[in-house]
Amino acid sequence: MNNRIRVMLVEDHPEYREVIQLALEDEPDIELADQVGSSERALSVLQHSGHREMPDLILLDLNLPGDSGLDVLPAFRSITPETKVVILTQSGKEADVLRAIREGASGYLLKSSTVTQIVDAIRTVASGGAMLDSGVAKYVLDTLQSSVKQPELLHSLSQRELEILRLLSEGLVKKEVAHQLDISVSSVATYIRRVYEKLDVQNAPAAVNKAYRLGIFPTDGGN
Repeated sequence: MNNRIRVMLVEDHPEYREVIQLALEDEPDIELADQVGSSERALSVLQHSGHREMPDLILLDLNLPGDSGLDVLPAFRSITPETKVVILTQSGKEADVLRAIREGASGYLLKSSTVTQIVDAIRTVASGGAMLDSGVAKYVLDTLQSSVKQPELLHSLSQRELEILRLLSEGLVKKEVAHQLDISVSSVATYIRRVYEKLDVQNAPAAVNKAYRLGIFPTDGGN
């Protein structure tokens, strides 16, 4: 009975593919079943593989010729939903990390990771766990914490504070906000100070940006 973890490596640099290949050769429970240099080639291999030939896990680079790893990740998940995906890339960008997790990746490692860390990630993810590089884990944690705080923020901001925040997002200054709402400039300043305190920000751009990120404002510009 073969209980080895079948791995597909999607990586366009031959030298790095060789590093991974050599590392996995010494692991009795891991098999490098396929290694390809582009997302298009990976899709072709998966589409022509039978169910029993599907990899258990895909090590996926993001910066690939043609479609990026992020672009094809949904297609991988559609073709073989049981296959786990671990991103292995040089990109530590917050947007890449969060998008990869949203698209279903179970792990995100930087190429600065050691061979031992990569092997551990393969085993952890293949067994149903998740693995994040310590350098990028904070992004996911921050996002989760923001999701928890959102209902609290929505309830903590008064209707007037939300109204003023909306006007600030439209580029109005304090005097214009006061005129629009028919209240004094000093009252507007007080409301704005409360908004900053509740959102834990220092200025209007930061307040507006956080409001959008937390979903307090819709992102499509609709009413």
